[in-house]
Amino acid sequence: MTNRIMPWDQIQLPEAEYNVRLIATDSSIPLYWGKDTAGHCLFIIELQGDHTEQFRKGRASVHGISLDLRGFDVNARQGLVLKLEKHIDKDLFLSLCETLVTSLQPLTDSSTALAVTLTYIQRWKMFMSGRKSRILSAEEVRGLFAELQFLRFLYQGRLSEKAAVDAWVGPEGSHQDFIFGNTAVEIKSVSGKERSTVRISSEDQLETLCDNLFLMIFRLNAIPESDQAASLNALVRLVEQELNDAVAVEELLRRLAAYGYVDIAEYDTPRFVVASRDAYFVEKDFPRLVRSRIPDGIVRTTYEIELEKIAAFKCDITSVVES
Repeated sequence: MTNRIMPWDQIQLPEAEYNVRLIATDSSIPLYWGKDTAGHCLFIIELQGDHTEQFRKGRASVHGISLDLRGFDVNARQGLVLKLEKHIDKDLFLSLCETLVTSLQPLTDSSTALAVTLTYIQRWKMFMSGRKSRILSAEEVRGLFAELQFLRFLYQGRLSEKAAVDAWVGPEGSHQDFIFGNTAVEIKSVSGKERSTVRISSEDQLETLCDNLFLMIFRLNAIPESDQAASLNALVRLVEQELNDAVAVEELLRRLAAYGYVDIAEYDTPRFVVASRDAYFVEKDFPRLVRSRIPDGIVRTTYEIELEKIAAFKCDITSVVES
């Protein structure tokens, strides 16, 4: 839990129904923070007209968040109410609501606003069913950014979109991040400050049953002023736009959720530039610790490899897929 100021802290507990406070935006769709008699945090979207049928068809249940469509008054207004249950972290709920505020701000039509909201709810449902329903660490953000860059490399003329997404097995719990054909690839990211070593987080990452194993290292520099820089959110949207296969997009969203990603404002920064991407062929003499050679009694290892010492194993990135 962080020390962020919560908008619900400024709202008094109501004696009946709920109290609300209008969110100051340029949006044509009125948005409110709210609190009910039990002290639950609410996010309310005011809709013009009757959207009962659209809500019924697109509604999704999300663990920790209840969703309800209520009539406001005789002027044909309805309110879509998101209520935070006790199981969800309040910080995370605030981030999700802030993302909705940003997404709804340019809209003018209530039906479109409801459709956009229900789409986000579907993504949150996948996210909450994943293993990491929390905000990613800075290291995890860099790691996911690097993995998505390699995913783009695969589907841009090398594998089909569906095959490329299916090859991304890291979010599914595999020891390597990508496996396709008889090739496994472990992806690592290093920041501009980390110039000499790469961290290997387990004895299983550089050992595989595949005939070919590669280590891909992406060096990421945080350069927000660069035109070439992109945030994690921007990169995810780019990948979604580039994929034309609807099945591949759906599978991408599921794996992003399994990784622990959902589109929230926290991932609008930092903005990265890929300074370099280097491929290494992990063969017999490659310096590594592997489970098959570790003495009994040692159950977990983490170590760092000097990049200077593995220069001889560097190969062209195209050999990763041509193998």
